[in-house]
Amino acid sequence: MDILGKYYELKEEPWRIFRIMSEFVEGFEEMSLVSPAVSIFGSARTLPDNRYYRQAEEVAYLLGKEKFNIITGGGPGIMEAANKGAKRAGVQSIGLNIELPMEVRVNEFVNRPLSFRYFFIRKVMFAKYASAFIAMPGGFGTLDELCEILTLIQTEKMISVPFILIGKDYWQGLVEWLQNKVLEEKNISSEDLNLFTVTDDLNEAVKIIKTNYQKLKNGQSNGI
Repeated sequence: MDILGKYYELKEEPWRIFRIMSEFVEGFEEMSLVSPAVSIFGSARTLPDNRYYRQAEEVAYLLGKEKFNIITGGGPGIMEAANKGAKRAGVQSIGLNIELPMEVRVNEFVNRPLSFRYFFIRKVMFAKYASAFIAMPGGFGTLDELCEILTLIQTEKMISVPFILIGKDYWQGLVEWLQNKVLEEKNISSEDLNLFTVTDDLNEAVKIIKTNYQKLKNGQSNGI
């Protein structure tokens, strides 16, 4: 880039705040209408014949029957499965899509789509308007969302709400590492291991979420 090009890039930099602001405003306006809701995370690479795809669809359906709307990233895989379950249950099926270099279209089961340019704004929408969280098996993106939200709860930047990890076989290695290495090195406290629940029982997951929500005032902000 020549000197003149770099100059104009620097001049434009402060104006990004208005793009960020407009994205936040649109997100707040749209997402304020979705409570109560549960955010479900998981891999975009999971195929429909995978058991975790079927579990994601079923847990979203069961939550929908309890009148919880479902929030996902709006893409394929686990996200598609959860949106499909929400649509089956007749609740709002929200897809928070992210604009990426490779085109990723919102899946066909989303009935309330919202597109974001910035990952950090999208994360706020996942966290701020959810009464609980579910992590199905996934990769870096799922781990990022898992750790970020658990950090918000750990640091009391948001109220403590259920975070359910579904798939004991998948998550067991991570749990053992947290227990045997991270806790042993005193990088977390023993209480931090209670911030999430690992289960294969979808009905147990729904019961935990429903019971916790009933203790909160309807529509209460989680603090973000």
